Amino acid sequence: MEDRSRHMRLREWLIAQIDSGKYAGLSWENEEKTMFRIPWKHAAKQDYRQNQDAALFKAWAMYKGKFQEGRDKADPSTWKTRLRCALNKSTDFQEDPERSQLDISEPYKVYRILDDSGRVTESAGNPVISHDSDCSKALRDTHLPIQVLFSENSGNPHTHYTDCKLGLHFSASYWTDSRDCRLEVRLFYHGNLVQKLRTGSPDGCFILQGCAPVGNERIYGPCEAEKLFFPRPDTIRLPPGITEAMSRLLPHLEKGVLVWVAPDGVFIKRFCQGRVYWDGPLAEHRQKPNKLERERTCKLLDMTIFMQELQNHQQANGPEPRYTVDLCFGEEFPDPSQPKNKKLITAEVIPLFAVECLSRHNAPNNVEMKQSPPHRKTND
Repeated sequence: MEDRSRHMRLREWLIAQIDSGKYAGLSWENEEKTMFRIPWKHAAKQDYRQNQDAALFKAWAMYKGKFQEGRDKADPSTWKTRLRCALNKSTDFQEDPERSQLDISEPYKVYRILDDSGRVTESAGNPVISHDSDCSKALRDTHLPIQVLFSENSGNPHTHYTDCKLGLHFSASYWTDSRDCRLEVRLFYHGNLVQKLRTGSPDGCFILQGCAPVGNERIYGPCEAEKLFFPRPDTIRLPPGITEAMSRLLPHLEKGVLVWVAPDGVFIKRFCQGRVYWDGPLAEHRQKPNKLERERTCKLLDMTIFMQELQNHQQANGPEPRYTVDLCFGEEFPDPSQPKNKKLITAEVIPLFAVECLSRHNAPNNVEMKQSPPHRKTND
């Protein structure tokens, strides 16, 4: 039994300590046992008692073999740092700063226990919020101009699209002439349109909270991506609890995502800690979530596939190609159990080259499409 207990994960170990009742201040925060309090008194406080206030941190150090009584010098500060880093790195926990109390005589932090999919379930009736824990000190390759970001897997952004093998009478000349990098981005709060931006920058568009990533401007030159900021949740009327949930989610969307058009498709890169999910032409799943990995370029739409599908549609051999990309911030998506218009924050990304191609194909029957992409219903 002793050998098996030595292989417990932090989650199992902490739950065992809470249930043991051995540590003052370590207790469950709710009846469902999905949140717990952990004592968090600073060693500089006058009433600090090492034997009691550092007991849990010491126990974790001993469990991990980092401290042995009688052999090693007591170091409460290091013990505490070790457990704090373990909590922050773990995908099983998420701190709840609003419930934590650090300015009282017996301070404590509150953590939530996440399920296996990384979701946090709020009290009944409230939506789900989740985010990634990440202790990295700095972003990698952030704020590079798009010609650098493209080089990862999408070639030179200034290369003309001249592939005529698909046989479309307008596609090659259209791309050679205009190299259309325009995007329309629509931002929704709980299904309500709150922001819209049409961008023509070859560097793309940030969708973000706070500041954009910064880094290598001195080497590569400034990034001229346009920015679409999340508005404050209280700017529109929302159901009870939704505004509060959004306010808790938004801080995790600092630095946001960057989306752009390249000659061979549409790409995105996630910089924020908050999880971001998507659905679109290249999504692996239709009925379960597709997660964007942090700091990895992801291809959302492939130009060759789009043109081939458009040719098939032109020849009545298939439906119109998909081109709109849906993003969902902080909640799993697609989610068969909850429609898109019930999600806290979603966005639609519409590459306007696709709209232009389809309007030319459908002309003169669909002239209006050339002026503005169709507004998709939010309850689909």
